[in-house]
Amino acid sequence: MMTTDASPATRSASGLPLVEPSLAEMARADGVRFLLAMFVDLTGKPCAKLVPVESADELQAEGVGFAGYAVGAIGQQPSDPDLVVLPDLASYTPLPWVREGLALVHCDPHVEGVPWHFAPRVILKAVLARAAAQQVELFAGAEIEYFLVRRGEDGTLAPADTQDTEARPCYDARGLTRMYDHLTGISTAMNALGWGNYANDHEDANGQFEQNFAYADALTTADRVITARYLISVLAEQRDMTATFMPKPFSDRTGSGMHLHLSLWRGGDPRFPDDADPRGFGLSDLAYRFLGGILDHASGLQAVLAPTVNSYKRTGATSTRSGATWSPRRPTYGGNDRTHFVRIPDGQRIELRGGDGATNPYLALAVALAAGLDGVAREVDPGAPGAADRAELPPTLLHAVEALRADAVVTGALDAAGPGVAEYFAGVKREEFLDWHGTVGSWEHDRYLTAF
Repeated sequence: MMTTDASPATRSASGLPLVEPSLAEMARADGVRFLLAMFVDLTGKPCAKLVPVESADELQAEGVGFAGYAVGAIGQQPSDPDLVVLPDLASYTPLPWVREGLALVHCDPHVEGVPWHFAPRVILKAVLARAAAQQVELFAGAEIEYFLVRRGEDGTLAPADTQDTEARPCYDARGLTRMYDHLTGISTAMNALGWGNYANDHEDANGQFEQNFAYADALTTADRVITARYLISVLAEQRDMTATFMPKPFSDRTGSGMHLHLSLWRGGDPRFPDDADPRGFGLSDLAYRFLGGILDHASGLQAVLAPTVNSYKRTGATSTRSGATWSPRRPTYGGNDRTHFVRIPDGQRIELRGGDGATNPYLALAVALAAGLDGVAREVDPGAPGAADRAELPPTLLHAVEALRADAVVTGALDAAGPGVAEYFAGVKREEFLDWHGTVGSWEHDRYLTAF
């Protein structure tokens, strides 16, 4: 059962405890009739049960059960006890734009009363607790890129906007306007929820868009990424389109990243800015050490930041129709330069550009935080901006899995809530690579059918 004790900060002027509204009370106040009790597996797949508001008190007190093995990659076998997910009321999100009377609440899976250590949200919370013990807090922003497509009768994909054919469509006002209803629908929802949507644009590939919202603490941002993907997907379906976060759905076009803007705070104050920075980027020594840790662990991070076979067709691309791939190949850093693994837009934050549309935000923030804090602990100097003396990033998912297994800091982050997660995740991803590797496709037919 989830309970909240009243602290001095949650008392009224009379000294009596302020009682936070229950899940049922919040839902009824918003006219909600059904709640999606949602969580994700290690691959980021959103899983939920639809709970009527009449059972909201039971959901809050006792949770709702799932057959864990059926969920997917979450560390269970058919014989294991149920996952019971308990809602985090701070994540309660009405979604009338999806269905009138619908709301979502993110949940933490438990097994036999204990937080399940294979659950991504539980893992991130464990790594955040480690940071809190060091008196620092991670804040994060996320850039969500995706394609809007339709599938033809022959199975081929094409941009949902058939007029989106420019060789360099980025920021094209006409393409943006043709998707006005979809984009403004998402923007309206984000702003109504208090996320602070501040820009929506046509990205570098035909059919590709990005929608941005304000940064927040790391857990809130991760929850919002999952909510946003859900919202974007279902609203696209309502307009007979498919929203895909697949890293690279088209061979000749730019892929979709998910760049993370990171900063450390202590006691409500940002710890990255320093106007006296001799390197000229406006960052503190703490920020550089954090950045150095991320660069040191870049190869090990990639299996989490770029977690699919398809991811490496984005990072390994040599050209696109627009002339740029926007995906880093070496763990370098620099100023306002989008070719680096870590970009420094200003003295408030660093931008980790290794992630893509398939990234699980809970895991990505967990491993990035662990890598950065390792750099802080070891006082790592990231070296000169643009220095390319570090090895190239892994060229395939299999190489990335090997790098993950060899990196004790990254595996330690995945195992932060309990043992065995890192090796399980690595095994899932290795099997994904081998499954793809064992599939014969059109590339092989074109190359080998009459070659010998």
